[in-house]
Amino acid sequence: MSAKNENLERAAWISELRATLALGWPLVLTNVAQNALMTSDVILMGWLGSGALAAGALGTNLYFAFLIFGIGLVNATSPLIAEELGRKRHSVREVRRTVRQGFWAAITVAIPIWIISWNGEFLLLAMGQEPALAKDAGDYMRALQWSLLPFLLYLVLRSFLAALERPGWPLLIGIVAVPVNLGAAYCFMFGKFGMPHLGLIGAGVGTVISSVFMFLALALVISLDRKLRRYFLFGRFWRSDWPRYKTLWKIGAPIGLTLAFEVTIFNAAALLMGLIGPSELAAHAIALQIASFCFMVPFGLSQAATVRVGLAYGAKDAPGVTRAGWTAFALAVSFMVVTASLMWFAPHLLLSAFLDLSDPKNLPVIGFAVSFLVMAAIFQLADAAQAVGAGMLRGLQDTRVPMVYAAFGYWGVGLPLGVILAFGTSLRGIGIWIGLATGLAVVASLMLWRWLRRDRLGLVTAVPRDVQEAFAS
Repeated sequence: MSAKNENLERAAWISELRATLALGWPLVLTNVAQNALMTSDVILMGWLGSGALAAGALGTNLYFAFLIFGIGLVNATSPLIAEELGRKRHSVREVRRTVRQGFWAAITVAIPIWIISWNGEFLLLAMGQEPALAKDAGDYMRALQWSLLPFLLYLVLRSFLAALERPGWPLLIGIVAVPVNLGAAYCFMFGKFGMPHLGLIGAGVGTVISSVFMFLALALVISLDRKLRRYFLFGRFWRSDWPRYKTLWKIGAPIGLTLAFEVTIFNAAALLMGLIGPSELAAHAIALQIASFCFMVPFGLSQAATVRVGLAYGAKDAPGVTRAGWTAFALAVSFMVVTASLMWFAPHLLLSAFLDLSDPKNLPVIGFAVSFLVMAAIFQLADAAQAVGAGMLRGLQDTRVPMVYAAFGYWGVGLPLGVILAFGTSLRGIGIWIGLATGLAVVASLMLWRWLRRDRLGLVTAVPRDVQEAFAS
């Protein structure tokens, strides 16, 4: 390669790095803000008492198991819009129609989740939960469920702006939503400032208010912004586009199931840890909270990878696809090397934020948490690799095979191995974490193997036929 070509190649990689960072860091912080919304609710539930906290945790976990599918479904709008903008940078009509079908998909998936959530108490009783806890959790879910649709609509608009590489407004609105949620929940939970005293139900009302706020605020920004309002996203909402709607489900449903497989294995791990002992469960919750917070960075970079890969994919720029994918991957893994080092070499520093390390009563939990953090340090790299690997493939609109990989890795390998090691050997809680780490490593390896074979599999060279038909109709 000549010196001139080397300079051009280096400049292209540097440009991609800058673009990924510019898109990625607001997405990361937006995810952190979303996490803060849930954390603020948990804090207020704790103020109500341990019973309310337990009921709230039950209701939230059950609700989130179904919500995650809806999140994955509407997130399919991001690679579809990115592909169209890569193909035709100033496309308006096709982008608008994709956003509209994203709205339609959000409404469609909300209906069955509403029905399920309305019967949350029945489901929890069927799972063997205590009747009092099941009733309180069911009442909470009946309030919480009405936040679903505005939140999914907000995610559609957020995906639209991410594909346009304008993530700033969703970040700002997400940050403002934290005090909105905290204030509304506080007033309705404790009957402040003339509001009714609703207890745990008030937390659900607060989430509804903050979700409506996020959607309406983002919709207002898009309607008023000179460059954004030309898309006329909310015009002719009633017009159908069945081929595009079908394509969105074809791409989005596997994304939703992939996320569900990942989320539910961690839910299952918590239930299994509870069978081992309360100290192990408490340590597991702390270690997982630390790992989950660190995961916000690779998760945001995976969203950036989907957009950047999608733009290059739409432009049929194979070298651009390569640069976009590997840049996001390198950033995510590099960050996780730092966090893994902290977990490995300074676990007590991290645990001090959750526990009084000088209290002898906490010694059993501290001991388990330190060992769990060592395992978390090991799976940090695999977690980053599988998250960004999935995002890279989504940019190519390749979601069905990765879904199979997730099902196999998490539920076919990770969970059975964790059960065998936890209950068939003396490893106990460590065995569950070994299972989680192994499942993540398997999924990461399969995702990267498919990415490396993307040219042979024909994932880059052509836009799928069903997508072409949807956009041509």
